Amino acid sequence: MTIARVSLLAATAILIATVLSTPGSASPRTIEVTMRHSRFGPSHLVVRRGVTVRFVIANVDPIDHEFILGDEGVQRRHETGTEPAHGSVPGEVSVPAGTVGGTSYTFSRAGIVLIGCHARGHYDYGMRGAVLVVY
Repeated sequence: MTIARVSLLAATAILIATVLSTPGSASPRTIEVTMRHSRFGPSHLVVRRGVTVRFVIANVDPIDHEFILGDEGVQRRHETGTEPAHGSVPGEVSVPAGTVGGTSYTFSRAGIVLIGCHARGHYDYGMRGAVLVVY
């Protein structure tokens, strides 16, 4: 096993332990996400059902991005939609180049919630991720 793979597994274990700890807490968890090279980092997360997560999203790219959480229908709607900016819907935020944005989202059902950026061509390019919501 390579050092990079061990580091990735260790980071994933720490993230899972952090996010899954203290179920039922009234205060939201905070997860920092970086947008770099038209990718989300981290791009895959695990959270416990019922947890509210506050995402703090740093766009370090020289271009604008979005952070959209939702199922396939939500992602499809945004991919074909014409909304120029996001921010008032939980789990949806536009993050201009070189800025930090934020949104909160409550993961109410177990399953997979997708993450996507729907600036022109970004989703097809691979700017996407997923949140596994567990019991």
